[in-house]
Amino acid sequence: MMDYKKIIKTPEARAIILNALRFVPDKLMLKFQYKIKTGRSLNLEDPKRYTEKLQWYKLNYKNSIMHQCVDKYKVREYVKSKGLDNILVKLIAKYDSIDQVEWERLPNQFVIKTTNGGGGLNVVICKDKKKLDITELNKKLKPQIFKTRTGGREWAYYNLIPGIILEELLVNEENPEAGVNDYKIFCYKGNPKYIIVDVDRYVGHKRNFYDTEWNNIAVKSDCPSADRVLEKPKNFEKMLEIASKLSEEFPYVRVDLYNCKGKIYFGELTFYPWSGYVQFDPDEFDFILGKEFKLPKKLIDTN
Repeated sequence: MMDYKKIIKTPEARAIILNALRFVPDKLMLKFQYKIKTGRSLNLEDPKRYTEKLQWYKLNYKNSIMHQCVDKYKVREYVKSKGLDNILVKLIAKYDSIDQVEWERLPNQFVIKTTNGGGGLNVVICKDKKKLDITELNKKLKPQIFKTRTGGREWAYYNLIPGIILEELLVNEENPEAGVNDYKIFCYKGNPKYIIVDVDRYVGHKRNFYDTEWNNIAVKSDCPSADRVLEKPKNFEKMLEIASKLSEEFPYVRVDLYNCKGKIYFGELTFYPWSGYVQFDPDEFDFILGKEFKLPKKLIDTN
């Protein structure tokens, strides 16, 4: 398996290369990327692994609602349509571009992000507006290389109209520097099955995997396991109920939620976690997740 990140060291450089290869057909490109990133050949004819099924999902499942759900602004209407207005993080402002932001009118703390970013791209956390380098921020949130997420051939992100949103900053009162805990719930047609809990995001990112009974299932992925016991949230069952409502229309989606001071907040809906190139330890977990992932017989093609 090639460690391509050591060869092409910056996300910007990798994005430029991937954009230059946009002429390569999706199926061929995904087979190439899967081989490079996992060391395995991609089986699209009879996929068994979760990571293989995510590649199949990119190519074949085209539900127009997914476009709304990956747009950081428009997804708010989707959440409202499920009767879950109360879990939305407070929206401070929405702009068509970074040039329109009225900095003097913003609070001291906020989160600013592009509406078409995914995988943590184009997100800036501002804890003190006085220390914000607006020139650098303009560069980060305007580059054309991030205009669309075509590198991983993630269909749901195609042709999104980019914009800028600002939201309230959620704070971990026990450890403000660490960031709030992030609960990522793997859901299959409305059925939550497994939960990833990300902690210490900005001070030494750690991650644990749980089942829906809050049993630590001792799986590792791309960052270390937590070095302490992570307590089950008191409203954990409510989180599962919310995840079920938000995922019921899709064969698979990861529902990301925050739990801050006992209140549940919506994070995002993720259809292609890790773009389908993660390595699990043990490797068997890739097959366990894949078994839960029932690929639809009827495809929805909106092209």
